[in-house]
Amino acid sequence: MHFTNLNLSFIGDIMENHLSPSILAADFGNLSQNLQAAEEGGARYFHFDIMDGSFVPNISFGMPVIHSLRKNSKAFFDVHMMVDDPDRYVQAVADAGADGITVHQEACTHLDRTLNHIHECGLKAGVALNPATPISTLSCVLPLVDLVLIMSVNPGFGGQKLIPYTLDKIRALRDYRENAKLHFSIGIDGGATTENVQEIIDCGANFIIAGSAVFRPNDQIAANVKAFRKIMGENPEGENKS
Repeated sequence: MHFTNLNLSFIGDIMENHLSPSILAADFGNLSQNLQAAEEGGARYFHFDIMDGSFVPNISFGMPVIHSLRKNSKAFFDVHMMVDDPDRYVQAVADAGADGITVHQEACTHLDRTLNHIHECGLKAGVALNPATPISTLSCVLPLVDLVLIMSVNPGFGGQKLIPYTLDKIRALRDYRENAKLHFSIGIDGGATTENVQEIIDCGANFIIAGSAVFRPNDQIAANVKAFRKIMGENPEGENKS
């Protein structure tokens, strides 16, 4: 079920840079207001980290949070499933209001099946790799994906510093994509700030997940989004509109 009314290319246009603020770093006592502030700064995407306490050592939130926020937002909801056997939840996440689902290669017994399931639900399909997982593990499924998300921290907690060698993975993935003439976008999740986002983009990433650097301090959310977008040169077309 596809909810957004925006004309968003998301991961379909690898020539454009996009910021997706991670709500894990938001104030959950004022979650709707935090998203509204980010949208006022120009955010057109939001990243939702669903954690099960098994695949990653933390528990976050589930489908009711996506559903409640969907009611008041036309942004693209980018849901990152940090759970074991995520295929079990694809339909429920779609019904809650997701526009795209990213699953972990390490968590899927049948990755091909899961990616196709996501597409069958009408959503964009992404696959994430933990820092120590080589990109070669995706060689057979890259034609199926809209996004490859490189984890630049060990998943489970926000506020971590970027692991430097993950930038090498982004460079290698960019080169592979070019040589294979594929069209997926490359994302990065973990430790992105306004200080390092230009380097990240130069390495080949165009879909930037940022949490603490957007939502903290709480009274600077719109300004933080604007600062990211200015550096990234994010296309102003497709701003939130009815």
